[in-house]
Amino acid sequence: MKWVSPWTAIITLILILTVRIADPAFVESVRLRYFDTLITGKTATQNNIYTVNIDEKSLEQYGQWPFPRDVYAGIIKDLYDRGAGLVVFNVLMPEPDRSGKDSILAETMKTHPVVLSNVPAQQTKNEPRVPGSAVLGPEHLNTIVKYSGMIANIPSLENAAVGVGTTNTLPEIDGVNRRLPLIVTVDGKLYPNLAMETLRVATGNSTFQVKLNANGVEKMRLPGDIGIIDTDSLGRVWIDWSQKNHSVSLNDLPQDFKGSIVIVGTSAAGIANPVATAMGPVWPQDLQAAVIGTMINKVNIKRPDWAEGAEAITLILLSLGLLFLSRWVYVGMAAGAVMIVAVIPLSNLFYTHNLWLLDGTLLVAGLTLVMLHAYGIKFVSEYLQKQRIKKQFGGYASPMVVEMLQKNPDIIKQGIKKEVSICFSDLRGFTPLGESFGNDVKGLTEVMNGYMDAITQPVLDANGMIIKYIGDASMHIHNAPMDDPEHPKTAVQTALRMLKAVERFNETLTAKGRPIVGMGAGINTGLGYIGEMGSTQRHSYDVLGDAVSTTARLESQCKNYGVLLIVGPETHRRTEKDFFYLKLDDLAVKGKTVGLDIYTVLDLNSAEHTQDRALHQAMHVDYRNQRFDAAIQKCKKLQGSFRGLMDQYYEMWQERCEYMQTQTLPQDWNGVFIATTK
Repeated sequence: MKWVSPWTAIITLILILTVRIADPAFVESVRLRYFDTLITGKTATQNNIYTVNIDEKSLEQYGQWPFPRDVYAGIIKDLYDRGAGLVVFNVLMPEPDRSGKDSILAETMKTHPVVLSNVPAQQTKNEPRVPGSAVLGPEHLNTIVKYSGMIANIPSLENAAVGVGTTNTLPEIDGVNRRLPLIVTVDGKLYPNLAMETLRVATGNSTFQVKLNANGVEKMRLPGDIGIIDTDSLGRVWIDWSQKNHSVSLNDLPQDFKGSIVIVGTSAAGIANPVATAMGPVWPQDLQAAVIGTMINKVNIKRPDWAEGAEAITLILLSLGLLFLSRWVYVGMAAGAVMIVAVIPLSNLFYTHNLWLLDGTLLVAGLTLVMLHAYGIKFVSEYLQKQRIKKQFGGYASPMVVEMLQKNPDIIKQGIKKEVSICFSDLRGFTPLGESFGNDVKGLTEVMNGYMDAITQPVLDANGMIIKYIGDASMHIHNAPMDDPEHPKTAVQTALRMLKAVERFNETLTAKGRPIVGMGAGINTGLGYIGEMGSTQRHSYDVLGDAVSTTARLESQCKNYGVLLIVGPETHRRTEKDFFYLKLDDLAVKGKTVGLDIYTVLDLNSAEHTQDRALHQAMHVDYRNQRFDAAIQKCKKLQGSFRGLMDQYYEMWQERCEYMQTQTLPQDWNGVFIATTK
């Protein structure tokens, strides 16, 4: 093999220097991810901070979100009764309580100190309280993070709180929160972050101190044990993840908090959204807890001022050495490997002993670039990447989709916001099937694998993507990663084919003398956040969003309505001419207050059931107009219609109408049924 020519050497060095000077987004993103490995590399130890999560179980206990303000008051009292040192509410309350119980909460907060949270925004809602601060160099306030407005709590609560902090974040270029600004400005006024304000209150200080100069923050200080807080010019601190807080459900509180800081926040699906961090997605209250722990433990993670220059010089010298050695193939490859491998332990050493963040990525990338010029490693890398994608997605996607991902691997790594059609499916009748096998676990496993194969094949045939298997349930999507302009139609067609596949699967069960099974599915169309998600140690291709949680809720309602498929309103709107639909209800799923028109789809010929379909629609009109007797009579007439597929539904609907006759309904009743279970 020829050694690298002078021209190649010159081009390589120019590229390296250009990248070092320009520092484009992708280089910054890689560098930050490398810092993640340094910061998260230590084994985490437990600190004495608690986060209390308002999760799904909490909603079942306390009722519909948001809770009435007297419920919040009761929660605060309970936390202090259990030994909380300071209660922090990462729950915004910008609107008066519908039940008029704001005063109860305000009075409670006067005797039970609470730190509240505000949210910086484009416009101001409610006048926020300005916490005390001592600022040196106020003329330089424009050098730190600025917002044009603030969404604050209602005045009575804002004034009753012992402190108020902001919950703003400042994600890095890749959307991950690694550093959190401790201060922001709104309309020329300085506001502390929730973590900073919590520590101010916890340490008994009336103010925190900030020294500004023309470059931004020079120093920050909290008098007492905390002292000087190391930040960058924007007032940001690197978050230490080597210690973790206690995370508990509001439904399962410890007996004694032992004087700990307790942060209350939401984690229920459809209410709260996790934030991306170096540790993967975490709830906002856990992010604030991590920042508080970082400052309490005085973990001053730094990116030294001299770091960039030292990294660039080292990169140039080693690249020149490697270019020279590349004339000897094996010597050059060995030398390059040693150089690249040595970067990681060296940077780890600096971080372990000094908490210095030194970037090894550009050095590794530059050296690798030289080796690619010399040895053509690029082609080897591409081959290995294709094999990895095939291994990762071979069982979850069709060969066509896998091939597309092999050609465009960035589709996996780069998260996107995209409209998709989502389907959740769940096995029905597992208990009798499992009991028929007794202790024959192997036989049951084989049958369950056969069921999963049966329902998976229609998805793969339609170029859908299996996202996950959850026990005997599954989740798949259409229109990602492969585009499908008719994805709502494809989703419904696929679900019908899955039901047919279950019927064929049942034939094999019957032949073996086993109980048959069924399948229920929910289908919904909406926006999803799609990409490879998880921690640095474990991740997978996934989709998040409100549409996902709504779909799961729809699937869980199949049993209640006695149907096999439930389709959401957007999917129905886009496919109503393609399938035989029957409206089921105007349903507000668990965790929601707004009703959704939900439908079931039957594999029938519309022309053969025109009259029955009209009668079904008239039944819903009667129900919405509180003509329950008329609706009941129509239910009775419809028994046996649609080949008996809806008989269980009509029995349920008749029972509901009879129940409604016993109730005093409000004047504004609109027929929406609010689900109390998932």
